[in-house]
Amino acid sequence: MGRVLLAVGLLIALVGLLMTLGVKLPLGRLPGDFSGSSGGVTWMVPLGSSLLISVVLTLLLNLLLRQ
Repeated sequence: MGRVLLAVGLLIALVGLLMTLGVKLPLGRLPGDFSGSSGGVTWMVPLGSSLLISVVLTLLLNLLLRQ
């Protein structure tokens, strides 16, 4: 379990570093992500991004936790 937590932490740190450097990640603009605005309110429902992240993390954790 320690290796999994370390790997997830490093992945989060890498994504944070890329975002700090100004690298644009494609998340948030995938098909299935809905957004709109009405007056002064902007809303976003990231269904496509959430599904993609869920599938990737499920596959990654299944590969890491199998012994």
